[in-house]
Formats: sequence, C-alpha cells, structure tokens
Amino acid sequence: MSLILRVAARGDGVAADGRHAALAAPGDTLTATGEVIAGPHHQSPPCRHFPQCGGCQLQHLDDESYTAFVADRIAVALDAQGLEAPIRPVKLSPPRTRRRATLHADRGLLGFTAESSHQIVDMRECHILLPELFALVAPLRALLQRLGLKRRIDVHLAMADQGPDILINGFAPQGLEAAEALTAFCEKHGVARFSVDDGVGPETRWEPQPVTITLGGIPVAMPPGAFLQATQEGEDALVAAVQESTGKAKTVADLFAGLGTFALALPAKVYAAEGARDALFSLRAAAQLRGRPIFPEHRDLYRRPLTVAELDRFDAVVIDPPRAGAREQTDALAACRVNSIAYVSCNPSTFARDAKVMVEGGWRIDWVQPVGQFRWSTHVELAARFVR
Repeated sequence: MSLILRVAARGDGVAADGRHAALAAPGDTLTATGEVIAGPHHQSPPCRHFPQCGGCQLQHLDDESYTAFVADRIAVALDAQGLEAPIRPVKLSPPRTRRRATLHADRGLLGFTAESSHQIVDMRECHILLPELFALVAPLRALLQRLGLKRRIDVHLAMADQGPDILINGFAPQGLEAAEALTAFCEKHGVARFSVDDGVGPETRWEPQPVTITLGGIPVAMPPGAFLQATQEGEDALVAAVQESTGKAKTVADLFAGLGTFALALPAKVYAAEGARDALFSLRAAAQLRGRPIFPEHRDLYRRPLTVAELDRFDAVVIDPPRAGAREQTDALAACRVNSIAYVSCNPSTFARDAKVMVEGGWRIDWVQPVGQFRWSTHVELAARFVR
C-alpha cells in the first residue's frame, strides 16, 4: 500500500512509490492491486455526471486539496525551468459561477464532451455553470430538436449585462417557422442575444437591445463569442493583481488587450494592442464614449511584437497571451527597461517558459497570484509581477 502525495497536472493522483491512480486525492491510499481507498481529502463528487463529463476532472478533491493542486501546478512548472517565486494563496471561484462555456449538441444531446473523447454527455445538472445559464440547457435542447438539428454543433453560452448570450456554430436554421421558434424561445427565457454562424461569420437573429459587458465599470459592446474571464470572481482577482503590479504607472502597454479587461481598470494612459478587430473596435468605442485615455491598435503580436524601443516608452507593461504564451514577444520584454511587467497566463507551462527568458534577461518574479476560476478542472490561471 502507498499514500497518494499529490495530484499531477492531468488530474491523476501520484503515490509515494511513483504509481499514478485516476480519481485519487492526497491522503488516499493506493493498494497493491490499484484500488484507491479514500482519505481525509477525498470528497463525494456533487454531480451525477462526474467523472464521465469532461467539464470537471477533480470533483473528488475537497477545497483544501484542490487549492493545493492549483498552487502546485504553478510551482512544478516553475521548477521545471529552474525557477522559484513566492506563490500567494489561491483565489478560488465558488461553484456555479462560470459565466461562459462551450457546449456541444448532436442528435438530441447537449452538454460538455466526455474526458478525452468527442462523446457528448447529455447535461442534466451542472455545478460549475451560473444557474441562469444552466437553466437554458433543457429548453435549448428542445429548441434544437424542433429546428431539426441533424449534425454536431457548438453552443457558446455567456452572461452579458443584459442576460444570456447564445452563439451557435455550425447551424443556421432558415424559414419563418424557425424564426418564430427562435423569437418565442428568446422572449420566454430572457435571452439577451441569439446568434448563428454557419461558417461565414456570426449573424444575430435576436438582440432587442445592444449587448454589453461591463469592464472596469464601463459597458463595452460585446461581440458574439467574445472572450471573457470565466468567472466574475476570477476577473476581479486578475484585475486586482494587475493593478497592484502596475502601481502608479502613468503609461502602460496592454498587450493582447481583448475587450479591455485590464486597460479599462487602469488609472493610466494605456496603449492597447489586440489582433481581433471586433474586440478592438468595441474597446475603442467604449474608451472614446467615456473619454478614457486608451489608444487601441490593431496588431498581431505574434507576427509583429513590440520592439524594445517601443516598450521603453512605457512605465509598465501588462501582457495576457493565449495558452501558447508570448514567445515572440518575450525577448523584447526581457530586454526592455520598464519598471514592472504584469504577466497574466492561462497556462503555467508556457508562463514558466517565458519567465525563464525574462529572468535570464535580469528580471525577478516578485510574486505569483494563482487563480482557480475553472473550478474542479486541471485548467489553472495566474498573474505574476516581474521587477528588475
């Protein structure tokens, strides 16, 4: 018999003798035959779909062991690059707070896919989605059946200021009967917007008033399928970390700015670089309407990263790249002379890779703030402050 010591990056428990076991928590015991005997941190999963549903991988962990997993993911990634840094207590989002998710539908099924599979788990309960979004699942399933869905599609759900925002990819129902059904569904369930995209771009079928998302206290026009931080609590934690990192900087460069999650929360002149035109236009319009000193530029930072000379014009830099990290931008960041850099990441491994380049360039990781907004998943986010 061997004690489970920790949970690895993909969610399996690691025993003292090196063996791995699925659905094991720290403190469990792994027998010689591979049976897992529950320990003090092994809780009863709240959802009937666990562990089949791929929306969650770690519902068997209690909060103490799950927060330890989130922090450990970051520490292990840093250690793999020969780095270490002060890791702050984890900011963990509560259950039922996810405000955006992508579900899948096919042949009367609607839900997340099974772990490491394309099989759809027909969602009948969910402990991570906002109740307002989960309440749409059953009626949306019925609507898609009524509309004659005959192929697999993606269903993007998000909570906007005005209510639920729905985008369907891969299906664009036609005809008067379909239009009436969509209108009746949206009216009955308080949908803020219903859009479809059959491969040529989103087409809005229902939007009684312009859909916005409030960022930094400012309503921003929200394009269909726009990126949002997964929970409000997660956004608040990341924004607070960025504000602390940039401090009293008078000029800030916000790279991969999106809709302006960070740019609109900073009391500074902000240059905002973003490659998605729809997000950039929304940020520009919101900033102009409120008279905020934000200067957006359409810029693909993978093809045309900021140079050292460009970066040196600012007091601080904020960067929030996709999961692939910011390899193309990191060399210039490492060489620039700004006072501080706030690095927001949704992938500890690529963050640690980029951080190594920064440290070799003379920077130090002042602190790392872990954020667990994808509760019970192996997906970990963070914000870190770099100083010279």
